[in-house]
Amino acid sequence: MNVRDEHVLRELSLYPLWVRRGVPVQEEAFPVVQEATEAAQIESPVVAKAPAVVEIPVAEPVSGVAALDWPDLKEKVRACEACKLRAGCTQTVFGVGDEQADWLFVGEGPGADEDAQGEPFVGQAGKLLDNMLFSIGLKRGDNVYIANIVKCRPPNNRNPEADEIATCLPYLQRQIALIKPKLIIALGKVAATSLLGREATLGSLRETVHDYHGTPLIITYHPAYLLRSPSEKAKAWVDLKAAVALMR
Repeated sequence: MNVRDEHVLRELSLYPLWVRRGVPVQEEAFPVVQEATEAAQIESPVVAKAPAVVEIPVAEPVSGVAALDWPDLKEKVRACEACKLRAGCTQTVFGVGDEQADWLFVGEGPGADEDAQGEPFVGQAGKLLDNMLFSIGLKRGDNVYIANIVKCRPPNNRNPEADEIATCLPYLQRQIALIKPKLIIALGKVAATSLLGREATLGSLRETVHDYHGTPLIITYHPAYLLRSPSEKAKAWVDLKAAVALMR
């Protein structure tokens, strides 16, 4: 790590943290720093890897989505009962932001706060995501769209199952087709492997610019994971810098 990178990490409170065993980790957000966008220019996108992968099983997807415009797509998602997740949630969570955004951030699925409010990333993980956006000169709703792999909250915030992902994924695929983003950032393993259509570890997928049907795809940690493991924020900052460098 060079001196400038170390300085940036310390300014962002992202420098790796050592946590004593048995001591609860305090939640910590990415502070907003005006110099962050300039600092993000200092590294180029990362070198591609070739991880071993296993294909994800598929299930019957929802149909009749590929030609829908925004109003019809939103209504179809709102009324969807195609998988078992709908019976256990308050409402579907479609997505939020600029519908012509250059930046698309994709998470895993709604949690309790998102299920209650009908908007993705509105809890503590959402606050951290907002600060991550600010650190690279972005903000929610301004040239940014945020969505999830599945539109309904899985019970007890468990990971969505393969059949649930396969059923719901056409909705996100249609959102991507309508938005036409210049860059997709997958937040966490579930989002990454669902978009890539293959199983792999997050570590093997990071530090690589992937291709999603012609759109660059960068993979980083889910904000909820960063709240539990704040020492990994330094790696997330590397991923964000790579994203900014790629967009330039």
